[in-house]
Amino acid sequence: MDIKAFASHPFTKFDKDWALVTAGTKEDFNTMTVSWGSMGTIWHRPVVFLFIKPTRYTSEFVARHEEITVSFYDEKYHREMGMIFGRQSGRDIDKVKESGFTVKALDKGVTYEEAKETLICRKLYTQQMNRDDFPEEAMKFYPDGKEFPAHVFIIAEVVEIL
Repeated sequence: MDIKAFASHPFTKFDKDWALVTAGTKEDFNTMTVSWGSMGTIWHRPVVFLFIKPTRYTSEFVARHEEITVSFYDEKYHREMGMIFGRQSGRDIDKVKESGFTVKALDKGVTYEEAKETLICRKLYTQQMNRDDFPEEAMKFYPDGKEFPAHVFIIAEVVEIL
């Protein structure tokens, strides 16, 4: 698909539709659900902006690999995305087996056959978010303070869309 022809609903694509972020190789990868993210342009490149907690197992894979995939699914897969990829850890369970999803190996990265859209991305920038820079109204998302360090902010260039 032509990246510039990709059409979506920018304010609901992540928040309501959710996505799976996958990093690694076919032999060694992990996937998690993300609902905080956006798409846009920076440095004249089409990009996704993602926010991943450093405590998540997938964050270790994202840190080690330059390529990641961001995939979107029909609503019928929300149960698997929420209950398995969103709440379970790949340290503890085999998410692929539990979800019934079918792994699809790519030249650089991994996605699933069930995806309706997969963005193949290359990381450009990562930054640990600093609690001291959060606006007061954002603190409601971190009520007990145990979530710190907070999310890692990732900018990844979209190099191909399947």
